[in-house]
Amino acid sequence: MERRRPPRLVLPRPRRRPKRDRHARTRVAFLRYSYYDIVLKFFVEHVLDADYLPLPEPTKRTVELGSRNSNDSVCAPFKHILGDYLEALELGADVLVQFAGPCRLGYYGELQESILRDMGYEFEMLNFATVTGKPLTDYIEVCKKKVNPNLSVPHGVRGMLTAFKMIECLDEAQDFYLTHAGFEAERGSFDRALAAYHAEMRAAANERDIAEAQRRGLESLRALPVRRPARPVRVGVVGEYFTAADPHSNLGLERKLLDLGVEVHRQLNMTNRNLRYNERNLRAGISDYVRYDMGPTSSMTIAAALRYAQEGFDGVVHLKSAGCTPEVDCIPVLQQVSRDTGLPILYLSYDSQTSDTGLDTRLEAFYDMLAMKKEKTI
Repeated sequence: MERRRPPRLVLPRPRRRPKRDRHARTRVAFLRYSYYDIVLKFFVEHVLDADYLPLPEPTKRTVELGSRNSNDSVCAPFKHILGDYLEALELGADVLVQFAGPCRLGYYGELQESILRDMGYEFEMLNFATVTGKPLTDYIEVCKKKVNPNLSVPHGVRGMLTAFKMIECLDEAQDFYLTHAGFEAERGSFDRALAAYHAEMRAAANERDIAEAQRRGLESLRALPVRRPARPVRVGVVGEYFTAADPHSNLGLERKLLDLGVEVHRQLNMTNRNLRYNERNLRAGISDYVRYDMGPTSSMTIAAALRYAQEGFDGVVHLKSAGCTPEVDCIPVLQQVSRDTGLPILYLSYDSQTSDTGLDTRLEAFYDMLAMKKEKTI
């Protein structure tokens, strides 16, 4: 009997699926840090070509989560950041980005990663502290390894330079806001204009969009009516890199000062500390008080306070997290600056238990003292 061969099995040709790289499904989250989430969104979407995971406004739970899973001896920024990461992972983040520094926060990324992995979370940690001070190409190589293997180095470098330009624009607008919002003729007008500007900048996809958003945003802010007194109370804000610049960490200190009718200045921002920083020049200007580099923001803290004194400011508020060693070391120097120049300085230290009520009381008393002193000098 003739054996028949089994019929040949012909499989249908697989349908071609649209190409989608692994990184296109990657959800990237950053820690919360002032208005710089706008830049971080641009970086993720237009440099890394990945999905940006925005975090909602932080709540009391955010700090509680971070504090509960941190050692008591670490600074408040560590707890804020860890709480941010936990909420990001709960929302489905695949990659967490740590850029914090330049103090011991630069070492915290590894510790926070270890804590989160011990808690059972699976994720990638893109820790820029590992390439701090190196060329931009090294930053892009780390991004290729952790997020997008197809990332072009030239494209990445161009995108990061555009992100740097966005930082400068945002800081310029914030400086204008702090200088004028305390005298707004219509309550809330500056906050609304700033929010609209931020929304437009958040939608920017290239350098042209950024330039247009900047032009329109500044025009809108400058057009707002103000009722500025002839001799307003002027206050400079100095201090630790994270706490002094982040309103969630300092309980909205700048807004509180603006509500009191104060002209606010803050030299510390990412433009001045990261993009245009010159330690040698700063220390030359404070050589009567400091001979050595005391730490990440120390020279800027002292130089800014001295400049505010020389420019006739009415007072300075010094902000730091509890246990911040470099800023603790600044305090005796600031006290000497105060004695030499007569500049009043309010020292505020924050931890995870700091309350709005106590802060309001101290700020109001400080403002009343500055206002009365100013009246006597007429």
